[in-house]
Amino acid sequence: MSILQVFTLLGALGMFLYGMNLMSSGLQKAAGDKLRSFLSAMTSNPFKGVLTGLGVTSIIQSSSATTVMVVSFVNAGLLTLAQAISVIMGANIGTTVTAWLVAWLGFKADISVLAIPLMIFGFLFSNSKRDKRKNIGELIVGFSLLFLGLSFMKESVPDLRQTPEVLEFVTAWSAHGFGSVLLFLAFGTILTLVLQSSSATMAITLIMLSMGWIPFDMACAMVLGENIGTTITANIAASVGNTQAKRAAMSHTIFNLFGVIWALILFKPFLQLVGLITENLFGVPNPAAEGFAVSETVADSNTAALYGLSMLHTLFNTINTLILIWFIKLIERAVMWIIRTPENQEKETFRLKYITAGHLATPELSVEQAFDEIIHFAKISKSGAEYAKSAINDADTKDFETLKQKLVKYEEISDRIEFEIATFLNGVSAEDVSEATSIEIKSMYKIIGELESLGDSGEAISRMLTRKNEHDKKFDAEAIKNLNIMADAVLGAYDVMIENLEEAHKGTLTNIVNAYDAESHINALRNNFREAAVEQIDNGAKSYQTSVYYMDIINEFEKMGDFMINISQDLERAFIHK
Repeated sequence: MSILQVFTLLGALGMFLYGMNLMSSGLQKAAGDKLRSFLSAMTSNPFKGVLTGLGVTSIIQSSSATTVMVVSFVNAGLLTLAQAISVIMGANIGTTVTAWLVAWLGFKADISVLAIPLMIFGFLFSNSKRDKRKNIGELIVGFSLLFLGLSFMKESVPDLRQTPEVLEFVTAWSAHGFGSVLLFLAFGTILTLVLQSSSATMAITLIMLSMGWIPFDMACAMVLGENIGTTITANIAASVGNTQAKRAAMSHTIFNLFGVIWALILFKPFLQLVGLITENLFGVPNPAAEGFAVSETVADSNTAALYGLSMLHTLFNTINTLILIWFIKLIERAVMWIIRTPENQEKETFRLKYITAGHLATPELSVEQAFDEIIHFAKISKSGAEYAKSAINDADTKDFETLKQKLVKYEEISDRIEFEIATFLNGVSAEDVSEATSIEIKSMYKIIGELESLGDSGEAISRMLTRKNEHDKKFDAEAIKNLNIMADAVLGAYDVMIENLEEAHKGTLTNIVNAYDAESHINALRNNFREAAVEQIDNGAKSYQTSVYYMDIINEFEKMGDFMINISQDLERAFIHK
């Protein structure tokens, strides 16, 4: 095998992987946030969870993407651990669709002859001004590259039957009985770890089998190894997530390890079952029969081997799911025992919830994740405003110092959350995003800036109260009453803002009249209280310095109303489709 052949093979593998990623990305962009809604809605029982995982993975052609998505949703609290386990089971079945596609279209029909003509349609679609057509174009180009890469891989792999010495060497590795099974299982695991794609490893295994490099049973051992190797992707995604996310990823590992163990124990009978089903279903020779080998002289031997390997992959994951679906609670307890809850785990409500498991598979899904975090940020900000109201009422008590520290802390929290979300959005916007997604990301940058300013306002009110106390000034009952009215108006505006954020996230926001009404109410209160305060100063009824502190707080509340109407206006510009 020459150096040029080696590089051709590696280049073809790269084309295959790039095509698969591009096809998956195009499919996910076309599906958009519907995938997220589907995942979170269709998991009310284990069987629905399995069907959901199977359906999503069949659509996007990536069990890794589905599993990473599931880990993120567990991390965010959108799915329970038990629900996640059932979806992961379904994803394992769904990923077998890729093997059948490759076997049917890549080997039997050899769709690569249509791949280049398809490129022109992919190019035309990708130059469309409409996002949906662009995504379809990306899907077509990815599909074409995938099968072109597969074709080049088949052509660049040398025929070992023409080099007896090398064939003898490979055959020797297959002649150690069960030891060879373990050896090829390890090879499949390592290859999947390196390529980070069980589908790519499956394609390589199909090529090795079709070229006669390895016998059918060793190819089956490689497929079992691939099921172990593929679990690493979810564990990498979960490594930066919370405890529940790590447990969801660990359940994927337990599921596949259990399956590999029973498949190894029953290796010969399992292969015979696969062979019989393949033989009777497709009318081809039994690939698990004694002495079976891929041969140019034996009709349908290649087809039998390819269909047999795909059947093993499907049967393995289906049987494994049918066994373990009844033990989801047991798996849940096992992963909870393996990954214990840290004793010092932070229980504060202000930690990031939705973006700690890393980016999702596509920018569109990552934007959904960021929006969840922004709504969470808004709710945290409202808690800060509630502390500001409490600080006003307890400004002359021993509890004030504690409330002041909380407001300072919430201002720091706002700064930190704004930075974390902005950093996350920077990573998303650096990728290939649609025009609509780009507009949404720009709006999100503005929104988190306004939310950070709301945190500053809460801390500013604590400083005003501190200066009032230092100068030994006190608000009378009327001033406290008015400040409470103002605070309640601001908290009401918070509810409106959060409602608009949630409606925009669901795609059901139609107008922001409620936000304008809330801001007008705050402005009217500010004007009335300020005019009354000025009149009382003129009449000598109130201390000038005390009134200054009072009006400063009133004005700060009015500024908070301005920040909130800005957020609703940003939502109106970016998320209301006119």
